[in-house]
Amino acid sequence: METDLSLITDNTAELADTAIELGLTYGPNLLLAIITLIIGLWLVNRFVAFTARAMEARNVEATLAGFVRNLANIGLKALLLISVASMIGIETTSFIAVLAAAGLAIGLALQGSLGNFAGGVLILMFRPFRVGEVIEAQGFLGTVREIQIFHTILKTFDNRTVIVPNGALSNDKIVNMSREDNRRVEWTFGVSYDDDIRKVKEVLMEQLGKEDRLLPEPAPTVVLSEFDDSSVNFMVRAWVKAPELWPVFWDMNERVKQAFDASDITIPFPQRDVHLFQSESQ
Repeated sequence: METDLSLITDNTAELADTAIELGLTYGPNLLLAIITLIIGLWLVNRFVAFTARAMEARNVEATLAGFVRNLANIGLKALLLISVASMIGIETTSFIAVLAAAGLAIGLALQGSLGNFAGGVLILMFRPFRVGEVIEAQGFLGTVREIQIFHTILKTFDNRTVIVPNGALSNDKIVNMSREDNRRVEWTFGVSYDDDIRKVKEVLMEQLGKEDRLLPEPAPTVVLSEFDDSSVNFMVRAWVKAPELWPVFWDMNERVKQAFDASDITIPFPQRDVHLFQSESQ
């Protein structure tokens, strides 16, 4: 019995010595790691909050602001945990390699989605268009209803909903119809070669003068633009407020047709003269 007690005492003493040795070896690093973790978390939270306030002050899109805030929060905390683990003696090289390999595999699997995500970030940062503006992109013309991280939602004028991937949208041309207050409206009117061109210009200028939605500057112009196969074409240009472009365009077409009819000015249709020659019989 005394032998057992002596053995237990010796084991306890040995364990105590080992614990003291481990404490002396790793205790300072562990304490430093805990302090670093606490201070690091506080700094990360402060930095993320500062970033959020800065983006809010600059009127950054809410979707982009939220994503950047969450990405910064997760990324900085992950770096902090890796640093703390390294401080207490945990080997982090293999861990980082595994994370890198996993990130590469996920990136290859989600290549298209990541491209759309990057396009969404670029759109939200540089703002080639905003919600409510009319744009033409990817073969569609419509009003921007929503800009999301992966795609943009358009509503066409015939009430169709078009979902356009941001990757393709950010890498192709975009025509913004709403960015400028004023727009130039153009018409091309063809008349017969037999009509008096001075009379045609007078009629066109008269109809422009009756349209009170046209802007006085730059002044409307009427020019003879080209000689077509079946017509002499006149180009008419004027400036209007952007929302008035299509109403003015359609009304002017109707007004000019009525004025041409009243002035006996012919709007020709495509035609071809065919001449037949009869050869002498042998």
